[in-house]
Amino acid sequence: MDWLSHLLELAPVSGQVEFRCRFGAPWRIEHAQDGEGAIPYHVVLSGTALLDQGGGPPLHLQAGDVLLFPQGAAHTLHDGSGKPAQASRSRPGAHLVLKETVASGADPDLDLLCGRFLIHPQQGRLIRDYLPSQLVIRPVLADAPADAPADAPADTGLDGTASASDDSARRLRQLLLLMRNEASGDGLGGRALLNALSAALFALVLRHASVAGAVPTGLLAVAGEPRLAPALDAMFQDAAYPWTLEALAQRCNMSRATFVRHFQSRIGRPAMALLTDIRMALALDHLKKTTMSTAAVAEAVGYQSEAAFQRAFKQNTGQTPAAARAEWRAA
Repeated sequence: MDWLSHLLELAPVSGQVEFRCRFGAPWRIEHAQDGEGAIPYHVVLSGTALLDQGGGPPLHLQAGDVLLFPQGAAHTLHDGSGKPAQASRSRPGAHLVLKETVASGADPDLDLLCGRFLIHPQQGRLIRDYLPSQLVIRPVLADAPADAPADAPADTGLDGTASASDDSARRLRQLLLLMRNEASGDGLGGRALLNALSAALFALVLRHASVAGAVPTGLLAVAGEPRLAPALDAMFQDAAYPWTLEALAQRCNMSRATFVRHFQSRIGRPAMALLTDIRMALALDHLKKTTMSTAAVAEAVGYQSEAAFQRAFKQNTGQTPAAARAEWRAA
């Protein structure tokens, strides 16, 4: 499997669409800090919004943008008018709770899907710690306007194939169109389909970010850097191998010093710290799904001794392997 498939197998993410907001100006959304097991997200179906960014200028969002907060950060969205927001009304829709400040059937200034990606707190460390606190994805094709149909053809190269970035953008736009249509309809199983599409959205967002250069640092930045990607693939493909910095650098055709410098600058952490976190996620997966002894798990994730594994596991998760397994079974 590729590194992203490995990541999502070690840290499974489910999706939950919660609200559809249909607002007329002035409007404002205040979202509190979420817990470790939740990643709030928003999809702008139509209209525009502003995201407050602390002391910096607000970020402008437009139709087709996907906004998520991997660390569950508190955030504020608004229309930018500076006026007191209208009180919204909540009513049940066919599949979602609708929050509205406009009359039913009227065209809103903003049409927004709001939901959460859900992940087990222990397994989510690879995602929370190695993604930016805020991620904005704009799946616009290279030669297509923002309001082009989701199935508009991508820009193609001389061989007639789309670039990786345009291909992922097209697929993401198609998925957003499916979500919009399902949220607007009343078909059987619509809520289940929306949640399933929401889970697929997470994978497509990470794919697009990694090929479109959408993030300056973190796991996706390393994945999007051709010179460093071989080391990332190697660690996810064979975490138990006794990797050294020299061996990883050789994979990338770099000197050890160059590899260390580039990897650290792109991901914000040492390469061996990432390897340890991958091994711990793999160990959690073994403890959850198998009856392997602690010694067998230690060997399976690349530790020479059970004692060294026990120390690393407790330092990383705050629990012993036995306690983690007991917690999984109780859950």
